Formats: sequence, structure tokens, C-alpha cells
Amino acid sequence: MLIISSKLNTLIREALREDVGKGDLTTKIFVSPRLRAEAHIFAKQSGVLCGESVLRNVFAHVNPHLEISVRVKDGDLLREGEEVFVIRGSLRSILIGERVALNFISHLSGVATLTRKYVEKVKGTNAQIYDTRKTTPLWRELEKYAVRSGGGTNHRIGLDDQVLIKENHWRSITNDKVIRRKINEAKKKKFTEIEVRDLNELRCVLPAKPHAILFDNFSLGKLKEGVQIAKRFHPTPVLEASGGVSLENVRAIAKTGVDRISIGALTHSAPAFDFSLLVRDIHSK
Repeated sequence: MLIISSKLNTLIREALREDVGKGDLTTKIFVSPRLRAEAHIFAKQSGVLCGESVLRNVFAHVNPHLEISVRVKDGDLLREGEEVFVIRGSLRSILIGERVALNFISHLSGVATLTRKYVEKVKGTNAQIYDTRKTTPLWRELEKYAVRSGGGTNHRIGLDDQVLIKENHWRSITNDKVIRRKINEAKKKKFTEIEVRDLNELRCVLPAKPHAILFDNFSLGKLKEGVQIAKRFHPTPVLEASGGVSLENVRAIAKTGVDRISIGALTHSAPAFDFSLLVRDIHSK
């Protein structure tokens, strides 16, 4: 279960402030403060749940006296029509927190669900599914948690986690000897990975023995050849493929022998998971 950090607590508070503004005009006019109710949140599709603690935190900000019952936990599979949460208490409070709570769990469950699809596709191979830094600004902690809930693995959280030499870093150094020297310098400080765009770049960097090689946008044929070349070196670096990965081709990529497949779409293109909140048993205090 995700622990709500002070940073996430602030994000949730600001999301509520954005939505509620000076107050929920409709609810104030139409809903008596004396009314209590039960609200049931249902899954309208099958998939993977993520965001229980976020939902709890949203409603706690609105009204700490609301009672929330949880039928499943993060990472569990949901069936279409399954009841996921029950919220009891002030009807006004439930309605005020409804949209923000659903927005959070819809996006996070969408990320977890898409991740699980990729994880299932590569079952039986040695490849693991990784995310990237292509996350929604300020949502990285949440989205990377959602990837883990779906069975995926987190790549670096930020630029200070590891060294990852990409195409634009290559452009600043045109001498092969210099790039190898820089790799050796980097290895002394942090886990060091280098992105290669073709087999010539691969052959250039392998003598420097980076901890990991990232094959960027390789065709299946070239990727398989690159993996075979890299595995002749000892110690063999961690081998990662990225670029152009889809549910249709991810298994074929996994079968080339790579250790990791990183997919930006897990966080930047996951469809929202469809939930519905229905209010029942409305009564006065």
C-alpha cells in the first residue's frame, strides 16, 4: 500500500482546492447538511486496482469522519461490475470529494492495468517491464507506484539516480576514446547505462563495460544481433530495449534476450480506468 508522503499530501490538497474552489455551489443548494448516505464505487471494466490510500486521503481532507470500506487492495484484479469501495457519512462530503477521488484512482488504475497487460505478454521470458521518466509532472511518485502495482519495475526516479547517456549526450562528445573514458569515470560514481542507436555505437562502447546498454529503436533483427554481440563480453551488461514497443510486438522483443523493456506509454498513454460512484441509502441524521 502506498504511504502518502508530505509531497503527495500537498498534491491531493491542491487537487481538491482546484476542483472545489470557494465551495461546491450545487451541493450547498440542493443537499441538506443533515443528510447521510452510502456511496458505492464500482469497476465498470476489468483490470487492476491502484490508488486506495490516495482515495482515502482525498476523502479525509474533505471530512475525516467519513468511513471507507475497501473490498480489494492495490494490485488486485477487478472484474467488471465489482464493488471496490463503500463510503459512509455526510452526503455533502461524499459529493465534494467524488470527482477528485475518481480522477486519481481512474488514472492510477489505468496505468496499473496497462502495465499488467505488458507483464502478461512477456511471461516465460527473462525480460522485465520497466517504466520511464515520461510521467505527468508532479505525479511521478504516484505513477511509478501504479507501475509496480501492475507488476512492472521502476526505472530511475530522477536524474540523480543513475547515469544514463542518451543521444544528446553523445552529440557533445565526438571522439570514441573520450566517450569510453567518460563511461569509466561515470561507473565509479553511479550505475551507468548508455543508449546506442546502431551496432557501430554498440561496438564503440562495449570495451568500456558499462553496467547497462539501452538499444534505442532497433529493428527486431538488429536487436537480436546486438544482444548476441553484447553477450560475448564479460561481464555482460544489463540489456534494455526501448522505442516503438507495443502490446503486439513486446513478446517478440522479449524473446531477443534483453533483460528489460522500457515503455513510456505505461505512464503517458494509459487509458483511464472506468469507475462509477453511486449513492444509496440517503437518510437524515
